[in-house]
Amino acid sequence: MGKIKVAVVSPYPPSVITLTEYGYHLVQHFAKKEEIEEIVVLTNHLPKGEDYPVSEDNIRLMPCWSFNGWRNPLRIVQTIRREKPDVVLFNLQFLLFGDKKVPAALGLMIPWILKLLGYPTVTLLHNILEQVDLGNAGFTQNRLLQAVYRFIGNRLTRLVLKSDVVGVTIEKYVEVLRTKYNKKNIALIPHGTFEIPEMPSFEVQEGPLKVMAFGKFGTYKKVEMVIEAVEKVRQWAELDIEVVIAGTDSPNAAGYLDQIQKRYRHVDQLTFTGYVPEEDVARIFTESAVAVFPYTSTTGSSGVLHQAGSYGKAAVLPRLGDLERLIDSEGYCGAYFDPDNLDSLAEALYKVLSDPEYRESLGRQNYHAAAGLEMSDIADWYLIHFMRIIGKRRRPLNKKTETVREERKTGQLLAGQAVAT
Repeated sequence: MGKIKVAVVSPYPPSVITLTEYGYHLVQHFAKKEEIEEIVVLTNHLPKGEDYPVSEDNIRLMPCWSFNGWRNPLRIVQTIRREKPDVVLFNLQFLLFGDKKVPAALGLMIPWILKLLGYPTVTLLHNILEQVDLGNAGFTQNRLLQAVYRFIGNRLTRLVLKSDVVGVTIEKYVEVLRTKYNKKNIALIPHGTFEIPEMPSFEVQEGPLKVMAFGKFGTYKKVEMVIEAVEKVRQWAELDIEVVIAGTDSPNAAGYLDQIQKRYRHVDQLTFTGYVPEEDVARIFTESAVAVFPYTSTTGSSGVLHQAGSYGKAAVLPRLGDLERLIDSEGYCGAYFDPDNLDSLAEALYKVLSDPEYRESLGRQNYHAAAGLEMSDIADWYLIHFMRIIGKRRRPLNKKTETVREERKTGQLLAGQAVAT
């Protein structure tokens, strides 16, 4: 029985477009599967002067689309027709192809176009418009325009749902999409943890206690509260604290972090790392005492929380929307705060920073939660769907993988969660 060729439409490092990290780690785990002969990554063009790494082993990188490019559907379809993959996987969210309305909408039509052309298609949809606060997420504060966006978004969602399988990372999304759109091809595909290092020591490194926020900031992720909360903690206790803002602006908030640096230039021990290359992610997390999530709303599962868990880090986070669902369903934990209350955040940070035993207990629980959802097993779950769609039998799997497969067949997902198939 022959192996399969998989096309993955996704950003890939060193691209700074959203979902880059997820695309990278998923592709790396696909590359280890004996059922896959080759993975062709259809990724975005980089700015002039930047280049992708040389293709490795059975991974081939093919830049063929541009952020905010109007011709993305044509270019992606042409590339796929030339490559002739057995199945196409989209690593998708609503603003993947652009932060301008027309290019973003055109990009969301591509799974439907490929389905019309007869290509087996699986789409992982990281967020759904029904669960997004359009104001906080940076779309618009105008209620009339929000209604227009939701109308258009509903139509685009119907096109995305033309895929053979649409995976979502949160169980609530399965319920919403099945109920609203009357579709049966929607499955829960948990986010998974990128890498599971060996059991960490859970002790902070010598030097300042680093309070780290990681992500793309300026819309529903704001760092002002983190900086001001740490200033309050410094007044309450003689703790040596450094604030580390790791990441870049959100595509919808260009210039945000520059403004923050100027506004808080008087604050001691405040570090902005800028873009964090993949090879530096482990160091950023390992050096941190706590990961803080300064969210005012959510737009899907949190890759950062999965990463924090994999490095055994305590978290300070709001019980809010999709983040709360993730905490409850996958077993993560943290010191919680009210996203609209500065004192609440300061108190949560103080509790974690001043109590090493409490901080360690949070880190241990998050590590075990992360270890229960390895990306390797998530990749196997995709393979089950790939093989089912393209009508090929899978090769016999090793004992561990067969166990995972049987658990999912009976509706169990490692951590004991129901899987909608």
